[in-house]
Amino acid sequence: MKQTLLQEKYPVFVAEIDKSETSCNNVNDVVAYLKAKIAEMAKVQFISVFDHYAHTKNIGGEIAEGIVGAVDVIFCFGFALPNSQVLAVRPRSIGVADMGSKFVVSFLEAPMAPANLAMETWVKGLRNKN
Repeated sequence: MKQTLLQEKYPVFVAEIDKSETSCNNVNDVVAYLKAKIAEMAKVQFISVFDHYAHTKNIGGEIAEGIVGAVDVIFCFGFALPNSQVLAVRPRSIGVADMGSKFVVSFLEAPMAPANLAMETWVKGLRNKN
């Protein structure tokens, strides 16, 4: 997993996971895995899955070459509401792009270390084949 700056301002964690490295065969398998990880944490709430690929295709939008599926798994850690501005960075999401032979899984860095650690652990856990 690497950390990068998207558009020179958004700190994003990205993992490219070859399909030979994971038991997941498609986007739905990755979603099911992430939903199970979210459900294991009492203070994390699953919200929804947004099919970004279908939405973009339906509106005639541009889809980068090689992307054959793309979803956002949306959830919230929400351990506290220390101020009203924190709402700007919630809820969280993990993006899953199916690139044919691999998945590209990404998430925006959270302002809370436990959330980053959990998301990074979940994503690294997708590499479950030797």
